[in-house]
Amino acid sequence: MLLGFAHLIKLKFRGKKVSLCAIVNARSGRCSEDCRFCAQSAHYRTQAPSYPLMPEEEVLEKARAVYRAGVRRFSLVTSGSRPGRDFERICYIIRRLKEELPGLKVCASLGSLSPEEARALKKAGLDRYHHNLETSPSFFPRICTTHRFEDRLATCWIAADAGLELCSGGIIGLGESPAQRWELALTLRELPVVSVPVNILHPIPGTPLENQPPLPPEEILRSLAIFRFLLPRVALRYAGGREFNLRDTQGLGLWGGVDGMITGNYLTTPGQGIERDLKLVADLGLEPVEP
Repeated sequence: MLLGFAHLIKLKFRGKKVSLCAIVNARSGRCSEDCRFCAQSAHYRTQAPSYPLMPEEEVLEKARAVYRAGVRRFSLVTSGSRPGRDFERICYIIRRLKEELPGLKVCASLGSLSPEEARALKKAGLDRYHHNLETSPSFFPRICTTHRFEDRLATCWIAADAGLELCSGGIIGLGESPAQRWELALTLRELPVVSVPVNILHPIPGTPLENQPPLPPEEILRSLAIFRFLLPRVALRYAGGREFNLRDTQGLGLWGGVDGMITGNYLTTPGQGIERDLKLVADLGLEPVEP
């Protein structure tokens, strides 16, 4: 019943369209932050790849591949607490993406920003900035100690104030209580978010949460439905961990409130592929939306 009502809310405010986006892990590993779920943190020994910023031609080729597959939103993601010395190169890549792929919406997830950096990204043509809150204010100190929850909020507002669309969500299954999940959703409701990606923990060997028990699919689907109740107007987006945790029940989430997906591969884990995601959307009588 809960999924059914979430579906009605989605139809009223979002329609039958499903928003697809793809990401590239453009700079990987060696992050100074100690987020306990993250394979790219330098604090933990994992098998995640570590490399500097990809050459612009390699990033563009990955963008062209998803563009040819019909996906019109593409995000650059870099590890680390800030864009750092790669910032000018990142702006150059954004300009090339906008010039060479007509209609492509370009997003970025580069860590904390200064107001000057946010304005420069907007000038370069960036459409949307992604910066997850990760979890609720009350649970955040148990997940990360190298920066504060308030720091994450500040970056969200800096991006929005620069005129960038804001994408921000979090991760469920970290050990938080259901009430703390709703606390996260209510905090997001106070931000000018247009897209809320919900990751489901995929425990990575070598991280402190490698033995965290997975959430049952029923609890995940119920949580996503309540996110839709609390955030009726945003794009509620499947993110990392859906294949690992939901398996053959992914379609129930799309029927029960979810209206967006990160498709293709994630940062350090594989996805099920754009073709299969498009088939899933079509089988449910839904339609992928192009910006």
